[in-house]
Amino acid sequence: MRTDARIEAAARTAPSERQLAWQELEFYAFIHFTINTFTDREWGTGDEEPALFDPAELDADQWVEAVKSAGMRGLILTCKHHDGFCLWPSRYTTHTVASSPWKNGTGDVVREVADACRKGGIKFGVYVSPWDRHEPTYGDSPAYNAFFLNQLRELLTNYGDLFCVWFDGACGEGPNGKRQEYDWDAYYALIRELQPGAVISVCGPDVRWCGNEAGHTRASEWSVVPAPLQDNEKIQERSQREDDPAFARRIDTTDEDLGSRAAIAGYEDRLIWYPAEVNTSIRPGWFYHASEDDKVKSLEELLRVYYGSVGGNASFLLNVPPDPRGLVHENDAARLKELGDALAATFRDNLAANAAARATEADEGYAARFATDGRRETFWRPREGTERAAIEVELREARTFDHIVLMEHIRSGQRIERFTLECEDGGVWRELAQGTVVGYKRICRFPPATAKTIRLTVRESRRCPTISSIEVYCSPAAAASDGK
Repeated sequence: MRTDARIEAAARTAPSERQLAWQELEFYAFIHFTINTFTDREWGTGDEEPALFDPAELDADQWVEAVKSAGMRGLILTCKHHDGFCLWPSRYTTHTVASSPWKNGTGDVVREVADACRKGGIKFGVYVSPWDRHEPTYGDSPAYNAFFLNQLRELLTNYGDLFCVWFDGACGEGPNGKRQEYDWDAYYALIRELQPGAVISVCGPDVRWCGNEAGHTRASEWSVVPAPLQDNEKIQERSQREDDPAFARRIDTTDEDLGSRAAIAGYEDRLIWYPAEVNTSIRPGWFYHASEDDKVKSLEELLRVYYGSVGGNASFLLNVPPDPRGLVHENDAARLKELGDALAATFRDNLAANAAARATEADEGYAARFATDGRRETFWRPREGTERAAIEVELREARTFDHIVLMEHIRSGQRIERFTLECEDGGVWRELAQGTVVGYKRICRFPPATAKTIRLTVRESRRCPTISSIEVYCSPAAAASDGK
């Protein structure tokens, strides 16, 4: 294929509706809570007594309010971790809350959390580990796959709409010494049948792992990436690429460059929309440990991950582990509110809302004013084939600011490869920031500037750039420096 055909293919690769809905959540919680919370372990062995599980003060509403205070819009619960203990009364094993003293064996943590999420107005998702260190059929692949599908069906049918089913790839030997072969195709098919709106994350075809659990992010996080072949496999041509269950296992998510022109060379017919999720824990561990009560991440560290993920074309999945009481610990809850307050204070007032805008060029029906009208479905773009263009935003008066938020119209694909932001200062254009990808959202931060006119110059793009939103903000620190 010619180079222009490769770039055209990349430019026209776009997300599914479920991927769009997931991306718009931006920031959501992981809740790691199970028998490990009571044994002070990270990974259980599967032989723990259910009698240990007794969170006498469990309050799912408190969990939801804690994560909402940080600005999170969803919650994913570890319904079953590697130890095999189920937080719901599964019909297919006795290793569940039904065998515990909590609520005299009548409780259902999954039910309480799902209900609390709906009551609190946030989305609910499930994590379920395919690795089960308790189940005796694990390692007998056909038998265990049938068992796992039965448990998966329970979670997919009994707890309302799910926004996400989250899988990791942990896979150990069973009691027979054999390694389990997971039937991913069957797992995915069941999810698509019963929860068609749910993204399948990490070990799944909708959302990929960023490559680490430390909150580190790439400078250029592409959503359009190749699905390279393994073992000379052939990818069946399909109109719905996200429904090909095999491609999720054909990409090395730890590579630094996944989607540049160089990275996609040779993969023109195998490009997919496969956006990144950044996951880390608010504490060093994923489950609660009293010894870590004074090790909750600082506000500065959480903001760093937020700006690198949500502000870098990825989502942010922050783990918050409840303690043995069944509550989010006071230290964690306080830090979450501090984070939410900081974000709300910075992004409260968009100085560019309905501001005047002009562009070097605009295609018919895609005027510059659509970049500041506050509507995600409208957007500015130049004519097809115009890969370099600029748009200027004129505020009502000169204002001080230190954040600019850019958003592409990702229904039209991910186009922008390199850009520069400038402001007009005494008739001279002064650079504020420069970057590579924009994608769903790019948050640019810089020292406070005072100006009336701001210019975004797209220096490289695929086919033509799109901008659905340019927003301008002044943080409390910048406002203080300006004497306001």
